[in-house]
Formats: sequence, C-alpha cells, structure tokens
Amino acid sequence: MCGIVAAASKFNVINILSDGLKHLEYRGYDSAGIAVIQDQKINRYRKEGKVVELTSSLTDNINATIGIAHTRWATHGKPSEENAHPHVAEENIAIVHNGIIENHIEIKNKFFKNTTFTSETDSEILAHLINHFAHKNNTLDSVHLSLQEIKGSYALAVINKKNPGQIIVARNGSPLLIGIGDQTNYIASDAHALIEHTNKFIYLEDGDLATITFENVNIFDKNKNKISREIKKSNLSLKSSSKEGYEHFMIKEIFEQPEAVKATIQDRIINNAVPKEILGPNVEKYFSKFKVVQIIACGTSYHAALVAKHWLERLAGIPCHAEIASEFRYRSHAVQKNTLLICISQSGETADTLSALRKVKNEDHYVGTIAICNVPESSLARECDSTLITHAGPEIGVASTKAFTTQLTAIMLLVIVLGKNFEITKDLEKSLCKQLQGLPEKIKSTLALDAEIAELAKVFSDKEHALFLGRGSHFPIAREGALKLKEVSYIHAEAYPAGELKHGPLAIVDENMPVVAVAPNNVVLEKLKSNLEEVKARGGKLYIFADKKAGFKNDDISQVFEIDAPMNPVAPILFTIPLQLLAYHCAIIKGTNVDMPRNLAKSVTVE
Repeated sequence: MCGIVAAASKFNVINILSDGLKHLEYRGYDSAGIAVIQDQKINRYRKEGKVVELTSSLTDNINATIGIAHTRWATHGKPSEENAHPHVAEENIAIVHNGIIENHIEIKNKFFKNTTFTSETDSEILAHLINHFAHKNNTLDSVHLSLQEIKGSYALAVINKKNPGQIIVARNGSPLLIGIGDQTNYIASDAHALIEHTNKFIYLEDGDLATITFENVNIFDKNKNKISREIKKSNLSLKSSSKEGYEHFMIKEIFEQPEAVKATIQDRIINNAVPKEILGPNVEKYFSKFKVVQIIACGTSYHAALVAKHWLERLAGIPCHAEIASEFRYRSHAVQKNTLLICISQSGETADTLSALRKVKNEDHYVGTIAICNVPESSLARECDSTLITHAGPEIGVASTKAFTTQLTAIMLLVIVLGKNFEITKDLEKSLCKQLQGLPEKIKSTLALDAEIAELAKVFSDKEHALFLGRGSHFPIAREGALKLKEVSYIHAEAYPAGELKHGPLAIVDENMPVVAVAPNNVVLEKLKSNLEEVKARGGKLYIFADKKAGFKNDDISQVFEIDAPMNPVAPILFTIPLQLLAYHCAIIKGTNVDMPRNLAKSVTVE
C-alpha cells in the first residue's frame, strides 16, 4: 500500500526522492507528494494521480539536502491533492505516514478544537500533534510524545524546518527500513525504492524510533533508550525490478515461474528427501509436539492455504484448518492442544496476518509458528519460530503470480517435512520430491499455451461475468483463477466447487456466461465430467483446462486446452499457469492497467 521514501544527504536529494517514488509505484497508490527543506522553509509538492504527474511538475530550482516523499493509497479521505502526503503543520513540521490513526478524532477533540485542517485524512493529525509538542521540545522528543497519544499503526518520517539536517522516523505495525549510504542515509517502506543507491539496510522493529542525518543513524526503543540494529545486505538488483523487454511485469513474472520454482526447491531436496533443517534451528521446539495445523493468510495466499489443507490432510494425515486472517483475528476460537500455526504472506507485512499471529502465538495451545513468505527480512519472518522463504524474487505486478506458485512449492516441501511424523512414508517422500524436481520443465511446457490462450481471451472481451469450476485441491486453483481475472481485467468472476452447480450457480449459466473448468486426471474426474455436462445442457460455453489423459474433446460449445499434468499432488501448481495467462491477456484486450489495477495495493499493510 502507501509507500515512503526519504533521504538526508550532503547532496541534492530531489532525484533520490522522485526515483524512489517510481520504484514504489507497484505497491499501489492514487496520489504522490514530496516535501523538502530549502532556504529554511518547507516546500511541498503534491499531485493526485501518477508519480510522473508529480515529477513533471517539479521545477529545476529545487536544491535540498533533506526531504520526505510518499505514495498514498486512500483510506481516510478520497484520492485528491488535498489528501495527498506530505502533511504540514504551521509550515514548521512535515510528515509522511503509512498506517491508520484509530483515535484521530479523539486527538482532534483533545488538542485541536479550534484548528482548521486542510485534509480529510487521519494522518494530518500527526503533523499537528508533533508541531504542538515541538513548541517546547526537540523533534525527537516531540515525535516520542506524540506517539504516546495515538492508537493505531504507523510508519512515520518527520522533518522540522528548525532542524533542517535531520529526519525522525518511527515504526509500529507498518514496515520501515533505513538504507545506509556514503554521505547519504535513506528511509523507505521497502528496499526496492533504494536499491540503486545502496544494498545495506537496517530493518526497524515495532516501537523503534530513529534520527537520520547524512552522517549518522541513531536508533531508540519505545522508551527512547539508544539501541542497535543489525545492518543487512540485500540481494536485490536493479535488473530484478525492471521489465527486461517484457511489456508488463505481470507477464514477465508469469514466465519467470520455472526459475522461481527451481530456486525454491534448490538445496532443499537431498537424495530425494527433504530434511527438517530447512525450517531452521527452532524446528525442534515444535516438530515432535504438534498434532494439528492452523493456517492463516489473506487473498492469493489464502488460496495457497486451502491447497495446503488438502495436501496436509490427504497426503500426511494431519488435521488442518485454513482461515482468512481478517476473520480469524476477530473471533473466539476453540483451539485444539498442540496446534502448529502457519502464516502465509508474500510480503511478510500483511497487516491482518501479522495481527492474527501476534494475537495467538503466545497462547498455550500453540506449540510453534512457521512463516511462508518471500521476504526474509519481513516482520512475519522475524516474528515466527521458523521461516520457509519462497525464492520468487521481487514481484512487482500487483496481481500475484510467481509468488503464488512458489508458495505452493514451499508448502509441499513443508508438507513432506511435517508429514514424516504422520503418514508420509519414505516412498511417498521420494515420489513427491521427484514431482517437485520435475515442476520447472512442466511449467515451461504449460507456458507454451500462451498464444492459444491469447486467442481465447478474445472471447472474454465483451463479457461482464465468468464462472470458474474445480474440485478438491483444484477448487482453490479455480478461486485463484477467478481472482486473477477480477483483479486485472475487471470482469466479475467467481468460483464454485463443480459439485455445487445444482445448488445455485446453474441459475446464471447461459450462452453468454463463459465457464472455465480446471480438469485434472484424478479420482473425481468422472464426477467433474458429469458436472460439465450440466453446463453444456444449459447452453453454457465451456473452456476446459484438462490433463492430456483426461479424455476431453473439443465440440460445438466446448474448447479444451491440454496440459501435461500427471495424476499427482503437484498438479494444482501446473493448472495455475494457464489461468494466469488468461487473466493477463483478457486485461490486455480490455486495456486495463495490468501491473497496477485500480483500487488495489501490492502489500496490504493496514486493515
């Protein structure tokens, strides 16, 4: 969601800020702004719309050695220039803020009954609150006192014209890092914004505050005690954040999946076995104790969780519950003893998943916590007992593709490890390992359907609705396919278990409703065929992604796309690929913003 970039330098920072905002565009936003201190005053520049509209409005005479910048994704207040960050108080204090100030109305009533505010945002209150305390305190103390008053989440960067060489930052619940450079130090929501300047980062923890100048970084805990945080080197590169000749990041990332899956299994399968040590040194804490698994996730990661539930129960015989994190965190639970909690998140910063983890991880019924995510330095990775990193590499497109398939790959590795204490035998482990090792080549062969699917997408160009069907572990794949189509092409789509057709969905099937079916060659194949006959009998147009041996044939109202997906547990990963391609090509035809769909953010770091 919202993105922060800031810098304190011996040199002009305007290009650092504007370029950093461009690198943060993938997170999703509706307005952007920059504030710098120049000639002993705060100069602010804001625009609704894209970063290019902001940067094209900047004048050549901006020469500032300190500044803060922001991309906003609207929560409180509509997208507008007035609501865009940075927010300023009395021309003294400027702030950029990610998160939500839950008690902003109470703060207004307590401190600012007679103050005129210029935006509809909750964030503006922070600028005024810090300015209020700054009349009698230095900037660090003013920020610290302000944070004692607020409830909510924040990643915060503050500049004060009375202290023009310093930025104050604070973090609670929203990601924030410090980049270490030569005669320049940086702040950002994630490393993508800064990777062309530095690969050395300090990842702030909840409750941290810091002062940043071009020479020094000082970090404090929530009580203002000085502390140290480790400087970590990032493996990100500018290449990984570029399109490399592809028209969009989404299609680039779809075609990166063979290598991403290969990287995720690399060094984790040894002699056709998966050692438990892939879960790190804390694995013994829970490995022999857990009896049941609880998975929490959001969005696409929740679909991965649903596949994981099928695999854990069917292959390993481990009881498993999977739930959307935003629902899980707000209800009472009848938790079984010796439950292992698994959290899945691409970014490792998903607000609801983190909050759910923090709510329950110290409860007696939970014996351990495992994170599956793509960012080793993320909050989720740091806060769980064990982390299984997916090696998808940076995923810039908002619609998750390679992050999803690498999550499924990592989940299968985890199923193998956890299942050794249950029903996964050495023979089954060997078979599953071989299936995983064969995935990259099978994904490549599935990607060869690209041209055919591009033609199929033309059928959807004038459609407003679509129905996706699947059964068993492929129903979550149907759900993911429907989600992708919604996200990037804005065609309303929903998924149903194929066996539920007679319980409602058949009512909307007619010649104008495209029906997409996921048809692996498995134990429910004949049941699925019967379900699809029900669609054909109502005149529905069928588009079937089927295993080569499933026996489907083209006819007047059915079109079949054959996939080499043998009857084995990893088949859901392969059936994901054509549904991603379908969504992409539909979006191209519809002319939508493929990489940054309207109203959506890459990392959902607030509720």
